[in-house]
Amino acid sequence: MAVLENIRKRTTVLILIIGLALFAFVISGVFTSSNFGGEKVGSSVAEINGEEISIDEFRQEVETAARRVGPNASSMQVVNQVWESKIRKAILGEQFEDLGIGIEQDQIVDFLRTTGYAQNPEFQNENGQFDPNIFRQTVADWKVNSPAQYEAWLQTENEIVQLAKEQTYFNLVKAGVGATLKEGELDYRLANDKMDIKYVRVPYSSIPDSTITVTKSEIADYVNDHKEEYKQEPARDLQYVFFSEKPSEADDLAIKEAITKLLDDTVEYNSQTDRNDTILGFRNTKDMVAFLDRNSDTKFDTIFKAKKDLPSTVADTLFSLGVGEIYGPYKDGGSYKISKMMARKPNGSVKASHILLAYTGATRANPDVTRTKEEAEEKAKELLREAKKSGVVFSELARDNSDGPSAPNGGDLGYFQEGVMVPKFNDFAFSNKVGAIGLVETDFGFHVIKIDDKQDIVQIATASREIEASEETINTLFTNATTFEMETVEDESAFSEVAKKNEYVVRPVNKIKALDENLPGLSNQRNIVQWAFSDDTKVGDVKRFSINNGYAVVQLTGTYEEGVMSTEDASVLVLPIIRKERKAAQIIAANKGKDMATIASDNGTAISNASALTVKSPTIPGAGSEPVVVGTACGMEEGAVSGLIQGNTGVFKIEIVKKTDAPKLDNYSVYANSLKTGATGRVNTAVYNALREAANVEDKRATFY
Repeated sequence: MAVLENIRKRTTVLILIIGLALFAFVISGVFTSSNFGGEKVGSSVAEINGEEISIDEFRQEVETAARRVGPNASSMQVVNQVWESKIRKAILGEQFEDLGIGIEQDQIVDFLRTTGYAQNPEFQNENGQFDPNIFRQTVADWKVNSPAQYEAWLQTENEIVQLAKEQTYFNLVKAGVGATLKEGELDYRLANDKMDIKYVRVPYSSIPDSTITVTKSEIADYVNDHKEEYKQEPARDLQYVFFSEKPSEADDLAIKEAITKLLDDTVEYNSQTDRNDTILGFRNTKDMVAFLDRNSDTKFDTIFKAKKDLPSTVADTLFSLGVGEIYGPYKDGGSYKISKMMARKPNGSVKASHILLAYTGATRANPDVTRTKEEAEEKAKELLREAKKSGVVFSELARDNSDGPSAPNGGDLGYFQEGVMVPKFNDFAFSNKVGAIGLVETDFGFHVIKIDDKQDIVQIATASREIEASEETINTLFTNATTFEMETVEDESAFSEVAKKNEYVVRPVNKIKALDENLPGLSNQRNIVQWAFSDDTKVGDVKRFSINNGYAVVQLTGTYEEGVMSTEDASVLVLPIIRKERKAAQIIAANKGKDMATIASDNGTAISNASALTVKSPTIPGAGSEPVVVGTACGMEEGAVSGLIQGNTGVFKIEIVKKTDAPKLDNYSVYANSLKTGATGRVNTAVYNALREAANVEDKRATFY
């Protein structure tokens, strides 16, 4: 009913949208667009080191991957996943070809032994072990009797071959990774040679930023000297106004009135009988199931519920109703509701704990359980007597003795209703009072049961109506969005002015990339990103987009081309660096030739001490991470005083109070092996990343997706 009502309400606005969309199609220049008719068959989605990847092949893999991952992943997530796989195969494939790395059938079988595929029961013998002969026969059978499964296996086999080749390639690289004993000794000393120092620090914060003047040309020169550090991808800046399809106050009131009218009986004229019929309302209906089917967005829930299972905001009120009493209308979430107490079951929910004593042969008994049935019964009777003693904590007995999965929770089974537990357990729980402790036998073993609590449960019928935007509200929203678009499309400076005049909120979105799909506040809006990166879209252009629950009127406000950042874009990153350098120069010039005490006195700071510093952990208490300062200290002799050192947080002058060399070891192989293990563990990622960085990859995904 609710769905049909939504379709009916939106008919008018849908007609308007379709009409305007057709009009927009005619005037938008699509007939003269260079992309009219779509890309050519056989176009490439990428070029990797001169080798093209066909868009047709790429799309087939995307479709296959989409079926495999299911609906939880967005289309771009699947595209990106396939993209990374294709890039990896292409880049590593060149290495495999150069080195002559190939995989034979026996190598595939050996590789399968080390993977999860070996756990496939279809590939195992009667002992549950992977059997190469059974594996080969199974694949052969698929080829003859199950072509679809065989085709799927061929894809899996290609992935296995790729993984096996990668393993072989990376193992070759790892074979060349090592560390000498001297390297091990150095690593040991860097971590264990200790230094105690005295230092004075003049922090950069002692000079206000406002006193340091940095010109645009200086920022430009810095960027020009560090081009590799300030590269940027193509990006766009947007701003948008979101017109949300939400109910108005009038819509809210109308829904409340509609749900209120359901309470009482109504009189309707029956043309077939030529008389008025009385239609029973929510209060008096004799068939609640049929009434809610006709009049509510939710059906009659016949399940009895405890208080904790009712909506938290009205749980106290609903639970206190008498049978037949009604509460409402009330708002819960995005709906108005009325509720009626249909029935109540006193003590209908029991909270119990138990100690399970299983035995060999009992249902679901752990294989580790070796006691006989007689031994289990004797132990259960012993625990029953113990549990009934004054001062004994039942939960502790359960934790120490129960064979059930609830043992770690002290045997607590939580609340349950009648019929959930096996009959004998159920009968004891619902036939005894809170606090009762007893013993019952079931197929699972012997249970020492304690009744912890009992609660009433209730059956409540609820009629609900979702608070939705009316047709009038939707039409007004469409009109407002369209009017705003028309008022701003001709004048790029009018966007903010018109929004301010109408009290619309303008939301900026900065530095979106060509393959982004999620926009803050709008979620997945790939079509907006594609529009922003279209060659036909210029800075200042405005376009309205229909999105879930409303419209977004978007303006392109900035473009960033691939290459080195502009002075303006880089200034936020470069300015702090230049300021720090200028401050360091000022501090060094003002304190050159002074001893530590004078520097401390002249700059309002103090001489501090730092103990047990190591090069591997170059943190100075009170100053933070200072690798340059600690590294300088490492190269100084005990008693020596440094010059002025430019650190991370300020300018330092240090004195070496004490140096403690780590004890010499007979052999540094442990540290050398540790270095080798660490380097070996980084091979797979580091080698691939290096190859990827060196590869010439032309990415054309944004053209097709």
